[in-house]
Amino acid sequence: MAKAFASAGDMDEKQVSFTEVGEGLYAFTAEGDPNTGVIIGDESVMIIEAQATPRLARKVIDCVRSVTDKPISHLVMTHYHAVRVLGASAYGAREVIMSEAAAAMVEERGQEDWDSEFARFPRLFQGHEEIPGLTRPTTTFRDRMSVYLGKRRVDLMTLGRAHTAGDAVIWVPDAEVMFTGDIVEYHSACYCGDGHLQDWGPTLDRIAAFEPRAIAPGRGDALVGDEMVAAAIANTRDFVESTYKPAARVVGRGGTLKEAWDAVRAECDPKFADYAIYEHCLPFNVARAYDEARGIDTPRVWTAARDKEMWEALQG
Repeated sequence: MAKAFASAGDMDEKQVSFTEVGEGLYAFTAEGDPNTGVIIGDESVMIIEAQATPRLARKVIDCVRSVTDKPISHLVMTHYHAVRVLGASAYGAREVIMSEAAAAMVEERGQEDWDSEFARFPRLFQGHEEIPGLTRPTTTFRDRMSVYLGKRRVDLMTLGRAHTAGDAVIWVPDAEVMFTGDIVEYHSACYCGDGHLQDWGPTLDRIAAFEPRAIAPGRGDALVGDEMVAAAIANTRDFVESTYKPAARVVGRGGTLKEAWDAVRAECDPKFADYAIYEHCLPFNVARAYDEARGIDTPRVWTAARDKEMWEALQG
């Protein structure tokens, strides 16, 4: 390889924030690292996204214990990626919930994703030796299910493909707050390497139709108020379109992956180069956009070997 992935050298500790986004609702954020959501009900707590390792999960638990002593009963994963799910064992939740599609992807590509992400982003796997294995759900749902934390209802839904084919969102109707996973980001690059870029915009439209008062995004600051919510949705849409359209134009004229890389950089660098994990995401985003534009509907599985092969092709 000509050089390492940008994320391989990203070893700086990030500042954690724990922000209330509605009554009894919190977003654990860390300057562009993966976010975790917290929903406090009458009787227990639901966690959304587990973090990559039990050690990192305990940072979330410490924040939860600063605001409630209620037991953690439910853990929801919005999708299958290793940095979201492998810390699950720390919470001791009686129910671990994923969409059916996400659960299927754990079996299809979960180990490969773990190996790939560990190799390219080592800082996010602090304490990886504690991970007991792949995280599998105890409960799955296809389109929608509701969970009651005492009287508080929480709706889990799949609104369409975007970051992955199995993305779930979590809606808390009494507060009109949504936890979107990586479908929405805020001043952090979208990772599109396993995405469906042409479907992403319509899925954002379905999120916007709920008119959420606040959103806890997959990465970046909590979004509180109509203005921040609208800005983040619009910005996410711009990022995805600015990635896909240049790559699709290159494919349309029979161009190479390297030409797609140059075209996407020309479009995205002026707008997004200072976003968290931008350089980390870009090669995977371009490769997936190039594939999708060539008619490859199901994202190809990333492995540590394929990562290196793709990166070498982009250095040519």
